[in-house]
Parts: sequence; C-alpha cells; structure tokens
Amino acid sequence: METDSLISDCSKVFAKVMGEHHAQVRLQDAGTLHYLNGGIARLSGLPGVQSNELVRFPGGVFGIAFNLDPDEVGVIMLGGSESLQVGCTVRRTGRVFDAPVGEELLGRVIDVLGNPLDNMGPLHALQRSPIEREAPPIMHRAPVTVPLQTGIKVVDALIPIGRGQRQLVIGDRQSGKTALILDTMINQKGKDVICIYCAVGQQGSSVAKLVDDLVRHDAMGHCIVVVAEGSESAGLQYVTPYAATTMGEYFMEQGRDVLIVYDDLTRHARAYRELSLLLRRPPGREAFPGDVFYIHSRLLERSTHLDREHGGGSMTALPVIETEAQNLSAYIPTNLISITDGQIYLSPELFQKGVLPAVDVGKSVSRVGGKTQLPAYRSVAGDLRLSYAQFEEMEAFSRFSARLDESARSILERGRRVRETLKQRQYDPMRVSEQVAVLVAVTGGIFDGIPAEQVPEAEKRVRRTMTESLPELCLRIETGEELGEQERGKILEAILPLHA
Repeated sequence: METDSLISDCSKVFAKVMGEHHAQVRLQDAGTLHYLNGGIARLSGLPGVQSNELVRFPGGVFGIAFNLDPDEVGVIMLGGSESLQVGCTVRRTGRVFDAPVGEELLGRVIDVLGNPLDNMGPLHALQRSPIEREAPPIMHRAPVTVPLQTGIKVVDALIPIGRGQRQLVIGDRQSGKTALILDTMINQKGKDVICIYCAVGQQGSSVAKLVDDLVRHDAMGHCIVVVAEGSESAGLQYVTPYAATTMGEYFMEQGRDVLIVYDDLTRHARAYRELSLLLRRPPGREAFPGDVFYIHSRLLERSTHLDREHGGGSMTALPVIETEAQNLSAYIPTNLISITDGQIYLSPELFQKGVLPAVDVGKSVSRVGGKTQLPAYRSVAGDLRLSYAQFEEMEAFSRFSARLDESARSILERGRRVRETLKQRQYDPMRVSEQVAVLVAVTGGIFDGIPAEQVPEAEKRVRRTMTESLPELCLRIETGEELGEQERGKILEAILPLHA
C-alpha cells in the first residue's frame, strides 16, 4: 500500500511539473501586440522567436519577426492588418518565411505568398523553401563560359552577358529599361532558359502589359512573374526579391539555366528604408540604414554558375536601378555598380533622339561577358566599341567646326551608319547569325554607299539573305565556330549584290 501511495504521489508531482512546463512553452509561443502602424508591429513576449520566423495574428494575418530586441519583437506585416487591434494575442508558427518552388510556377503570375494573380486557378506547388539562403561557396562555382543571348545587337556585340553573370540595367525613368528586359526574356524562347520577372513597387497596369506582351509573343511558358505592386505593404515589397531568387535557385540546383530580373531595386531599397526607420534602426546616408548595401549584396551573390558536382546550373541576374537626372554617383546606384559585374546604361538623351534601345556604349561595360562571347562576334565587333566611342566624340566636336578633312568626314559617315545599324525595334530580337551578318556589312563598308535613313531597310535584306542563302554558315556561327576571312568573304559575296 505504501508503495502504491508513493507511486501515486510521484505521478502527481510529475504531472504538475509537466503541466507547468507545457504552460511555460505555451506562454513562450504567444505574445501581445502593443503597437501597429505603417506596416510594422511591435510585440511583447515571444522570447524564443527566431529571426525571419513567421508569426500569426488573429484572422490569419502573418508577419515576419525582424527586430529581436530584449524587451520587444519588431515585426514586418505582410498586409491585411486593418482588422487587428492592440492587445490581441500573437503566436509563433515555428518556421521561417518560405516561398513555393517547383515546375507548377512556370507560366504563372503570383505574389510572394504564392497566391495566383492570373485567374488560372489555384497553385499546386508541393515544395517550399526559405527565402533567405546562403550564397553558394566559391568552391562550388564554375567560371562563366556560356553567353546569354539577348537578341539585341548593341548588347550582344558590345556589352555581352554570360550565364551566371550579374549585369546591372541602369537609367533614368522612362528610358527603356523594361523594354530591353522584355526583349531579352522573349529571346530566351526555345533556349531552355527559365525567366523570372520580379516586379517590386510597379504599377499593376505596367505588370499586366508586360504579361500580355509575353503571352502575345508565346514566351510566357518559360516565365514566372512575381509581383509586389506599389500599393502593397513595404514588407511585401521587401521580401519579394528574396522569394523570387529562391524560386530560381530551385531550377539552378537541378542543372538548369535561369534569368532573374529585379525591376527595380531602387524601390526595394526605399521599402527597406521605410521599414527600418519605422522600426527605429539608425539612419545613415540619405536616411538609408547602414546595411542597405548588405541587403542587395546577399541577394545578388546567390546568382552564379555552379560547377558540375553541384548541378552545373546557372542563374543570371539583371537588376534594374532608376537614376535621377542621370546621376550615376548617387548612393544606391554606386552600391549596385560595385556589387554587379557590369552595367548597361540607358541614356535619356539618346532616347529623346530616337536611338532605341538608348544604350550609351561609352558608359556601359561588361566585366565578364567578353570571355563568354561567341567567337564570330570577336572578329566583327572587336574594335567596333572603340571606333563607335571615337565617332560620338568626333560628332560632338564637329558641331563647333564647319571645316573637316576627308578622313574625319568618312569616320562621321561610317559612324552614323553604325548607329543606325545598332538601332533595333522592340519585340524583334535577332538571331546570332543575323547580327553577325549585319555587323559584317556595316564594318565592311557595304552600307557606306546608301543614305543613313535607308540602313534599316538594307538591314532587313541582309538578314533575309543570310537566313535563306547561307543556312549552313548560320548554324556554324551559332554553334560557336570562328568567323574566318573565308566565311566573312562568303557573307560579303552574298549581300554585295543587294546594294550594288
């Protein structure tokens, strides 16, 4: 009897201790909302919450634990906080913020939470992955060796991009940045490159037009569009690029090639500044917090080319930055220029003159792509960049001088035809072989005898002749063979009768 009594007493003590433990766990998993404004919340309690952990508010509203202070937790709200009241209970979910990944996302328009925005039914993505992940180590990376063809002559010939590169697209508002990006995405059709367009702070109508253009050109099947509109909360705009990168990493780790576009990171930086100031983080230059460089560097470092042991896939990043009054030395632009492997600068002055795409060759550079460029380009565009820059300087100088010698006039005339050749209509990406043929024609002096305004029509004839008359040479150029003097002669021989 005494033994039974002792066992009973022990059971009661154990039950009491376990009950107190479970009560303590429940208390640690719950907190109280005591401030809510401007898309951020401050909570008391939740002593065991993790950084970037999802917390659940009443009514199915979620937030991300962002500031982990001793006395309170700062939370970024993910929208829908109008129904919340101070004093409500907030609970942990036990998982960090993640995003849906998988083949089911291809061809869809979604938000960062995985909600479809395209009226094509619910998503059935079975996998999820954290939005914040470490960048691949240096030893897991391989050199960038394969070109990413944009289909745009001025980019592929003079500012080439490689798969796994990070190339900045920078320029003032309404200078053609998104148009250049859109043509690049359309050109990836049939090239086994998955395109992810991440719209941050854009107008809904602008995103809808881009999606409509992709559908009309039969390019939506290899694309994912992730949207955080300008009307959304700053928290959603801040996390969207990281979620889009996670979606791209899923394919990269399977050995596939991905192109990811962040349009644009200026608005992303502003959203982060807004959140940081509301959460009382110390402001620095232009009121941006001290870690604004880090939020972009850790994002773009995830884009790379993996070696074969780790899948062999690649993710090419094209971040977009908006400048004000052509100020390339502003805080955020200089940050991104130092992080990326080169930049494509679009000039509003060229845009106003009708030089489209308005790429300023002198201020644009690719620090990697030249090593990945197809050999045929090197034989026709090797000195084109330098000669074109000299032409632009001479053209500016010639405005102040009425008397020019014969050699200067010939340089100006050739340069004007090169500029007409580098112009390109939107939605008309060109094959590599067609680009090479046009460059052979302009550098070989074929266009010198025709007026500059007739160059576009002559270019069409060259493209058609190259495709119809020299299909074998087209294939050899596109598979990476060099363009020797014999092949160059064949091209000139085929197109010369067109302009005789």
